[in-house]
Amino acid sequence: MSHPDAPLSGTPAGDPNNDQPLRVDGFKGTAEEIERQWFEEVYKGRGDTMPQLTLRAVLMGTVLGGILSLTNLYIGLKSGWGFGVTITACIVSYSVWSVFLRFGLAKTPMTILENNCMQSTSSAAGYSTGTTLVSAFAAYFMINNVALPLGLTLAWVFFLAVLGVTMAIPMKRQMINVEQLRFPTGIATAETLRALYSKGQRAAQSARALTWAGVIAAISQFWSDGLHLISTRLEPFGLGALVDRVDRVIFSPAWTGRTITFVWDPIFIAAGTLMGIRPAASILFGGTLCWAVFVPVMQAHGVITGEGYRAVVQWTLWGGVSCMVTSGLLSFFMQWRAIAKAFRSLGSLFGGPAKPAGLMDEIETPMSWFVIGQVISLIALSWLAKVSFNMPIWQSVLAVLMSFFLALVACRVTGETDTTPVGAMGKVTQLVFGALNPGNMNINLMSANITSSAAISSADLLTDLKSGYLLGANPRKQFIAQFCGIFIGTVATVLAFRVMVPTASVLGSDQFPAPAAQTWRVVALALSKGFEALEPVKLWSIGIGGLTGILLTLLPLWFPKHAKWMPSAAGIGLSWTFHWYYGLLFFIGALAGWLMERKHPERAELYNFPVASGVIAGGSLMGVALIFWENGPVVWHQIFGG
Repeated sequence: MSHPDAPLSGTPAGDPNNDQPLRVDGFKGTAEEIERQWFEEVYKGRGDTMPQLTLRAVLMGTVLGGILSLTNLYIGLKSGWGFGVTITACIVSYSVWSVFLRFGLAKTPMTILENNCMQSTSSAAGYSTGTTLVSAFAAYFMINNVALPLGLTLAWVFFLAVLGVTMAIPMKRQMINVEQLRFPTGIATAETLRALYSKGQRAAQSARALTWAGVIAAISQFWSDGLHLISTRLEPFGLGALVDRVDRVIFSPAWTGRTITFVWDPIFIAAGTLMGIRPAASILFGGTLCWAVFVPVMQAHGVITGEGYRAVVQWTLWGGVSCMVTSGLLSFFMQWRAIAKAFRSLGSLFGGPAKPAGLMDEIETPMSWFVIGQVISLIALSWLAKVSFNMPIWQSVLAVLMSFFLALVACRVTGETDTTPVGAMGKVTQLVFGALNPGNMNINLMSANITSSAAISSADLLTDLKSGYLLGANPRKQFIAQFCGIFIGTVATVLAFRVMVPTASVLGSDQFPAPAAQTWRVVALALSKGFEALEPVKLWSIGIGGLTGILLTLLPLWFPKHAKWMPSAAGIGLSWTFHWYYGLLFFIGALAGWLMERKHPERAELYNFPVASGVIAGGSLMGVALIFWENGPVVWHQIFGG
């Protein structure tokens, strides 16, 4: 076995290892047996010999992440959504490097694991660092009509990212190595990279399927959202407009106001295929119970008076969040033996007897890095909270401790459903600090900001590590690549936000509706009078949702033979926090993949994941291209002037 830090030799793009199908279904056995199987069958011959953490990979990821961060910031202020950049970065990086090789600007191709490290750097820079700028920081701006000073904002964003990235270290080994949670975007990224680098016959078939799926998805995306960029006269003929007309015929305004309608978005259908039938069916079932039963009943009794998703979700999210939190924490504590084992390396750090390092211990990110990152972040964030909002030190410590457990919940939900409930986890912290500091909206917002940032950074890193796990990458080196992206991501997003949002009046306007910030602001205002300000329906929802999460976690243990038919607590809880039609799209994709596996298992193995990954890649690339096409000149003018 080669030592993980041994000198690395060049590997051609067509390495035969790249032609092997990914071990998406994982391995069987005890935790030790699973890790040994992965080490012997996936890691050896790849992660121990192939270049991965190189200067060119980090630089490429830094540049691409910095550019894509502007796109995510802009679209986040517009719609409240953030988009993962990993697949886009992988394809662009591969294409750019191919051009460099053709013109002699590069001497050797970038290996598949270099590209994997590159996507980790770009993901940290382009996605995880700036997410809460469009939510918590923007909400603070709206409430106080003044932004935090530039230096404080840079420090907040940077240390929040450090907190989240290092927080994922103890979670990785349990969720990815042992439980082998899917993290569908991580699978899609790995499949995309394998297709780009494959040369064998079966791999070539999968690559062609991925390519054609990507092309079709890109055309679909342009047909849905891009025709108006050619001419406003073509907009009524867009796919989205046509689907809207059908919806108006089938669904009444009352039902569309409850998000019970149909939208055309192949990316979510593809994500359902990667997700699997159990979580997808759980999301659809839970969403139907929420939006087709609970909401109409509450509206009929005059409890819910608002219309539309933003007004209604303020009532539904409490039960869903409670379900996810109790389920996630119970699952965590039920795995206490494995968690304790993950922390065993800390004994030598504090003077205890050192444990002999195993094969995995040599390549996993050391637990000492977790401790160092958490301590430094805690000290820095406590000081920042004291300076910025006169927040007591003990409350900063409480916020960080809560963040670990809530980030754990968020990561588990991401692993099962590919959706990170950032806002939902933040609401838990807002609830607690609303009781501790009634009337202090700034502490309410920024304590929740700690939780949300930790959740998004942790889930982002675990998603990236999932792709590395499937490809046989060295997890320690991939962690370093992710950490490198924090620096450029902090600078790019904070400076761009300051230029794009010069005054608070911009937020909530037609230019930047900032729906995520609006939600955070509303909750902070609602809790300004303390926990008792919550309506009885919300309190009952919290209690019932929490009990549901506990029950759905215990049922598979009580009835193991029927576990695969038990609803997923993560899916049920998540469905109460977002639109019903997303659950329908997830289920369509999962059902299609499940039927293919049942009727044509060989074709399913060859095509299911590549086709789904191609749809996500093609749709994402076209989506980014349309954003640049429509908003690029405006963003350029706002940031650079001229």
